[in-house]
Amino acid sequence: MKPVFNKNNHPIEVDFKKNEENEYEVASQWKLMWWKFKKHKLAIISAPILTLLIIIAAFAEILSPHLPVERFSEYKHSPPQTLHFIHPETGFSLRPFVYDMTEEMDQDTFRRTFKEDTTKTYPVHFFVRGKEYKFWGLFKTNTHIIGLKDPDAPFFLMGTDSLGRDLFTRTLHGSRISLSFAFLGIILTVIIGIVLGGISGYFGGIVDTVIQRLIDLLLCIPAIPLWMALAAALPSDWSPAKIYLGMVMIFSIIGWTGLARVVRGKILSLREEDFTMAARLAGASNMRIILKHLIPSFASYIIINVSISIPTTILGETSLSFLGLGLQAPVVSWGVLLGESQKLENLAHHPWLLWPAAFIIVAVLIFNFLGDGLRDAADPYK
Repeated sequence: MKPVFNKNNHPIEVDFKKNEENEYEVASQWKLMWWKFKKHKLAIISAPILTLLIIIAAFAEILSPHLPVERFSEYKHSPPQTLHFIHPETGFSLRPFVYDMTEEMDQDTFRRTFKEDTTKTYPVHFFVRGKEYKFWGLFKTNTHIIGLKDPDAPFFLMGTDSLGRDLFTRTLHGSRISLSFAFLGIILTVIIGIVLGGISGYFGGIVDTVIQRLIDLLLCIPAIPLWMALAAALPSDWSPAKIYLGMVMIFSIIGWTGLARVVRGKILSLREEDFTMAARLAGASNMRIILKHLIPSFASYIIINVSISIPTTILGETSLSFLGLGLQAPVVSWGVLLGESQKLENLAHHPWLLWPAAFIIVAVLIFNFLGDGLRDAADPYK
């Protein structure tokens, strides 16, 4: 009990603990979930990182210093450049700069290497004019948030690949393909899972039996070999856009089973509740009862399932693209970029080719942390 003074400056006693308990009892389900979610530190940290990844994917063209297909033939397999703030002659400067790169050849192994040429520097600027591109494929512009005033000068924060293309630029563009692939695949998976799971749980009978046996059939086949078989069956003469949509459909058709079973179980437990019976007596159609009354009552579990399934989709697309069975060049995804690191020689001499793997690891971890936080928040009364 703590003393509190009223407007007449008379002390009154207020039980703050009791007030907090009362607020907890009258809070809505979503508010309780938010309070519980805030206690999960890793999930709170993951949320802004996920936001950053989405921003990178959305504005990859502006954030990139070069174009993803732009080649620097003189700087093939160039190592990452270091941003410097201290010049040997002028001293410290707030404007970073990079040194020029010069190529050398080992006379014993005939291996080409690069080293910094400290006699020539390139200041790094913001909002520079570079090579022209189409932003979102809608309008042309040549503005880049970061880069050099000379668009042909070397500026490779993550190095270059075997064709002299900037790996930093290609990794940023790859985030758009990989993340959009995961989100689009999950949207289709949720639609299929909710519809078939809802029909199975609500109607039962022969419809339920057929859907459940279909789920059993899909679950008894290992996912990765099934992905590989269906991906290899896609026509080789399809355009990259068709291959992209075909891969999305493959992951959606295979991945809906888990969500469908969750939806079926929840609807089986809710279809005989009083609010369901009241909606039926009010003349609501079966589909309206499923979509408007039953599914919203366990929407939190669907959100959790989605957040946990996204990493699986990202890793699946990466694996197939890495093996050459999924997305392929000229499409730029994290899996396609990792395909060049299959050779041990590249890993030994050009380890910066593994930079896309770091983005994959970060993306998978933040989605897993968010899934854990949402799963804990789904039952806020614990």
